[in-house]
Amino acid sequence: MASARWQNGPPSNRSPIAMRVCIYASSSDHAASDYTDDARRVGELLAQAGCEIVYGGGSRGSMGAVADGALAAGGRVVGILPRFMADLEWGHPGLTHLELVGDMRERKHLLLSGSDAVLALPGGCGTLEELFEAITLKRLGIYHKPIVLLNSRGYWSPLLKFMQEQVIDQHFMNPEHAGIWQLVQRPDEVLPTIVSTPDWNENARDYAAVRA
Repeated sequence: MASARWQNGPPSNRSPIAMRVCIYASSSDHAASDYTDDARRVGELLAQAGCEIVYGGGSRGSMGAVADGALAAGGRVVGILPRFMADLEWGHPGLTHLELVGDMRERKHLLLSGSDAVLALPGGCGTLEELFEAITLKRLGIYHKPIVLLNSRGYWSPLLKFMQEQVIDQHFMNPEHAGIWQLVQRPDEVLPTIVSTPDWNENARDYAAVRA
């Protein structure tokens, strides 16, 4: 099976042909169909542009939809799945490569490592945990790539309002940190936003701590 990581490190640029996009998404089969429709379309569009997708390896909900959309368009999809989930037969059977790992921490590390961008689709506590880890690492200058949130059905709007009005305005993060993420409304905005978003400031640690 093909490796789930770049053989010689991540690409030096974010040309659509060379990109690896890490996608966080839900495994719920019970959310509105708009969410899975958008997930499938995202997978299709990224694959058509030549992007490789790395995601949590599941077959259900938006996770399965994004993989199905990409695979149907001839794309390369890599799943990172904890072994206990494979034992429960939660893995997608048709992926380009499915890498089994020991636990959730290893999964999160491999999902983010070598990725050229993060895309967060609407999801539950697992998606939120993954998203906030990526945001934290970007704040600390450990991860420098775009983090994009697809706002299907306005899902992320309340969270971003909270981040601005509570977290930032109440001085738990600095105003510059509102630039850590980008919000898009439609699947066709995802890739242009990734490509047009510059890498995070190399001096991010200089303002990672909250200013007085």
